[in-house]
Amino acid sequence: MPLASQDKTAAFRALHQPGAPFVIPNPWDAGSARILAGLGFKALATTSAGIALTLGRPDYAVTREESLAGAAAVIGAVDLPVTADLENGFGLAPEDAAETVRRGAETGLCGGSIEDTTGDADDPIVDAGLAAERIAAAAEAARAAGNGFVLTARADGFLNGRGDLDDVIARLQAFEAQGADVLYAPGLPDMAAVRAVCAGVSKPVNVLLYGALTQHRAEEFAEAGAARLSIGAGLAWPAYASLARARAMLSEGRFDVLQTNPGEVAAAAAFLKG
Repeated sequence: MPLASQDKTAAFRALHQPGAPFVIPNPWDAGSARILAGLGFKALATTSAGIALTLGRPDYAVTREESLAGAAAVIGAVDLPVTADLENGFGLAPEDAAETVRRGAETGLCGGSIEDTTGDADDPIVDAGLAAERIAAAAEAARAAGNGFVLTARADGFLNGRGDLDDVIARLQAFEAQGADVLYAPGLPDMAAVRAVCAGVSKPVNVLLYGALTQHRAEEFAEAGAARLSIGAGLAWPAYASLARARAMLSEGRFDVLQTNPGEVAAAAAFLKG
């Protein structure tokens, strides 16, 4: 698959306006991508948990090749810019992050994120110095792609029991200094934290709509200074969890669990017809 065009990556970059956030939903396969594109979203982002679900695995149990194959399926299904959750770069060395970005660009992505996680539950966050080196290497690979690949740098402390806001902001500032285009601290606990992150950096900030933050409206995130709002696996998990309704068919002989909203089904089917 060829590189995304400079026009497409430029259009994706231009969407990032602090104080005027756009919503970027996270499909997990070609079908979900086409439905979300049909609804009118301007860009899409893959979800690592969603792609893992399509393979019957938990989050963080896919390889680089499988992750990029999932991204390629989304890219091939729509004409929109697509960015990807590239996890921790599938390795802790700076070279791993750089190689993942290089491969992501070759897959046709307009951007991708690299996070500062280790994969070790006992020590889940990469040392701050090494984390910055990894983003520097990823940023160099993004520039080398030659098409304006948009690099998002993630500080994942709040998702891993290391919810120190000052440390997270310091990491994001270091990632900004190393060339990241977008900054992201998933799992922020409240709007005060969102405001602090947005005020603490000068590059566009992505906010994950997760936990208590789902109770707020888009205009509140705009006032806080956010540039992008993503949902992670917020659509993928409910879609898969709905399969648990089949238990009633087996245990109770009931089939009313199959009732759906005909209008929503028809709308989804229409988008799949293209």
